[in-house]
Formats: sequence, C-alpha cells, structure tokens
Amino acid sequence: MRKYSLDKSKIRVLLLEGIHENATQYFLENGYAQVECYKEALPGNELEKKLAQTHIIGIRSRTELRKDLLLKIPKLFAIGCFSIGTNQVDLHDAKMCGIPVFNAPFSNTRSVAEMVIAECIMLMRDIPEKSTLAHNRIWMKSVKHSVEVRGKVLGIIGYGHIGTQVSILAEAFGMDVFYYDIEKKLSMGNARPVSSLNDLLRIADTVTIHVPSTELTRNMISKDEVAIMKKGACLINASRGDVVDYSAVAEGLKSNHLSGVAADVFPREPVSNNEPFENDLQGLPNVILTPHIGGSTLEAQANIGLEVSEKLVKYSDTGSTIGAVNFPEISLQSHKTKQRFLHIHRNVPGVLREVNNQFSSRGINISAEYLQTDPDIGYVIIETDSELNGSILNDLKNIPYTIRTRILY
Repeated sequence: MRKYSLDKSKIRVLLLEGIHENATQYFLENGYAQVECYKEALPGNELEKKLAQTHIIGIRSRTELRKDLLLKIPKLFAIGCFSIGTNQVDLHDAKMCGIPVFNAPFSNTRSVAEMVIAECIMLMRDIPEKSTLAHNRIWMKSVKHSVEVRGKVLGIIGYGHIGTQVSILAEAFGMDVFYYDIEKKLSMGNARPVSSLNDLLRIADTVTIHVPSTELTRNMISKDEVAIMKKGACLINASRGDVVDYSAVAEGLKSNHLSGVAADVFPREPVSNNEPFENDLQGLPNVILTPHIGGSTLEAQANIGLEVSEKLVKYSDTGSTIGAVNFPEISLQSHKTKQRFLHIHRNVPGVLREVNNQFSSRGINISAEYLQTDPDIGYVIIETDSELNGSILNDLKNIPYTIRTRILY
C-alpha cells in the first residue's frame, strides 16, 4: 500500500456554505476520512480557528480568504472555490503562500445562461410589474411595454463561458446577438463583435453582463453608460455586484430611460439568509432581484461539487495543478514505483540547482523532474527510485526562497 507523507486519514478537509454532497462523497471514496461540512459560512474567529487545523478548504462566495488570514494558517495547502468566480480569495497572496486555488469555470454556465434568457423575456414582456400589480389586486391587461424577444438585439458584455452560452440560447429565440470583449473571441453562430462598449450599449435592446470583478470592470455600467443605452432598453447583471452602479441604474429606471432591470449580484450581499438586504433597485417597477442564485440549480451544484473536489484530490494525491487559477500548471499521473517530492519557491535564479544538490549530495538519482514557472514562483516535482526519509524535507525547506515543500508519497 502506498505510503503518503501525511496519511489521507489525517488530512483535514473543511467544506463550507452547503457545498453539494457529491464533494464529500468524492473525498471519502478517495480515502479522505476527515471531512467536515457546514451549511453556512463561518464567522471570522471561528473560521480562523478551524483553518488552523485544516489542510484543504472548499468555499463558495460568502467566505473570504484574504492575505492576513492566509498568513496565519500554514497547514492549508489547497483551496477549492466551488463557483465560477474566485474574487473571494486573494489569489496572488495564496500563491505566495504556496496554495493553489481551484474553481469550476464550466459547471454552472448553463444554469446562469438559462436564467438570463428567462429574465430577458420577462423584462421585455413587463411581467415583473404586471405580476406585482396582480398580487396587489390590480388587473393590468395591456400590451404596453410588452414585446417579443424575436428580432431584438441582445448585447453581451464579456464573451466567455457564460456569454457564449447566452449567445447560443438567444439565437435559438431569434434574437440578433452582438458582443463586446476586451479579447478577440471566436463568434458562436451568427453573433457579431463590436469594437467598443459604447457601440454595444447604443444598439442593444437588452444588455447582459458576464465579466469578472477587476479594476477595469468596477462600475463599468454607471451614469454615463446608462445615458448611452437605447431608450427603453433592459439591463441584466448576473456577473459581479461591483460592475454596476445600481444607484445610476435606479435613476435610469425612474426617468423611464430604462424599461427594466434584473440583478442577481450586488456590491453588498448578506452573509446569511437571516440578515437584511438593501439595494437602490428595491420598490421600482419591472425589476427582478434575485439572491445570487444564477448558478444555484441542483444540476449545477452537483457538477461543481464533483469538478472541484476532483481537482483538489488530484493535487493532494499527485501534485497536479491542472485547473488552478493562480499557479503554474503541471499534469501528472502517479507512479507506483517512485517517490515524489514537490517544491514551491520564489522564481529566482539558483533555487532549482540547490534543490537538485540536496538529492545529488545524498547519492540519489533523480529519475524525473517537472518544472513550471510564472513571474513569481517556480513549482517543481521530483521523482526518485530510492525511498528517502523525512529528513530531506528539513534541508529542502531551508533552501533560500523556499515557500513550501512536501513528500507526496
């Protein structure tokens, strides 16, 4: 039976925020016996206490792992974001602590795309307002502000995994699709790119946003952009809460420049279902507000649970970093006849030579070596035919610029 430097039965896995049971099951099936699950995010002090003894953590969107916390939890060696986004983690700081971060960039794309198309239809039919009136015993049967999506222009900001899925579905409904992305992308179907954000805003009957949260995208839709949009256009945001200035959007609704808005993400979101929620769009007509549920379908959560747990287990077992968003990628299978070491270090000259010297000075032949670097770190995996005891780890750790080292098996 393979010997691991840290037996799987001792590796502690912490899964927060109601991650699908597929993840727990996958860890257990692969020999990870200590898996602890919580339905909610943990408050700061309790989270720090738990992480002090945790090796692998799985989170969704409500748990934040920032630099000050990452520096206090040296046992943690992998992070799984069971979501598309990873902005809840300081990726660079995690990398400099030797912690790869994995996510699920594909598993809930269909769920989000379906909701966006549904919201587009609802807004253009003025259904949110009519539904609210009906709940208030007011019968408003009218064709006013009610149009078909067929033949209308859908403008997509961000033509990535979700944006392309939205594009395909929109075309199936007969919409004309245009998109804007800062990178050149291959068009799906008959979708056409435009050269600037303003060009897209001017022609779209409905604008839907699918971009990450960055300095470039923060408040990318604000007062000026709302003014550029077509009169009577609708806006959908199912990406990140800080990419839209909702106060400016609310003014656009009040002035009747915009006819409808759907928002699934917000700059300030409650940590739990017990906390109140406030936003400038509340109480306005033809507005759909949802509590960050774009990817929250049973199918999506099951797929995400399996996808991310597979990546975490593979990294823990073999050192493979395929799918990591902040780490040099190495793809490896396990070798039953070898002993495998990993060494993570700052990317400065001479470190790899010192690593190799630790083996050559012991008369140990390196049978295979895999190295990938980025501007910040180097990640090397070394295999030997000889079985060394743990004393070599101390020497590897003492090499200048070392961040983390492990004997995998």
